[in-house]
Amino acid sequence: MGFHTFDAEQAEQLERPGRYRWVSAEELVGPLVEAGAAVVADLGSGTGFYTDDVAPHVETVYGVDVQSEMHDAYREKGTPENVELVASDVADLPFADGELDGVFSTMTYHEFASDAAMAELARVVRSGGLVVTFDWAADGAGEQGPPVDERFAADDAVAALEAVGFEVVSAATRTETFGVVARAP
Repeated sequence: MGFHTFDAEQAEQLERPGRYRWVSAEELVGPLVEAGAAVVADLGSGTGFYTDDVAPHVETVYGVDVQSEMHDAYREKGTPENVELVASDVADLPFADGELDGVFSTMTYHEFASDAAMAELARVVRSGGLVVTFDWAADGAGEQGPPVDERFAADDAVAALEAVGFEVVSAATRTETFGVVARAP
């Protein structure tokens, strides 16, 4: 299951406003604003579609992507001044312990979900900080996003986050996607 990486040659598809059908800007930004997050990282930032939604509400957003081609596309589009692009795998983030007030991911959990990545999130998110993740649900029809056999269920994400000490604040499965918000101990 999982570990499907989006084809960087299809980067322009990540800029479609229709993506808000699956995850709205408000449901992504809301928990981060409510928690007073100032320094956050977008895990699998791609071309910055959702990074751009979060940027006006925080001091710094690190756009983390394993594919430098995605960063090239984001730079070409134009990055907000408070966005710093970081080429990294989620299992090996270049941040200090507790450096981040939160992390978020939109439709990329299936690309990085591993014990090593979860441990890394527990290391870099400060006590009380948030993990906000939305991804394609394992029980979805599979007409959009990665193949169903590469997806996770909300319960999988909940279990993985709880295993490294996060407290799940909310978890919901929707038609094709799930959303999980968790707080660091």
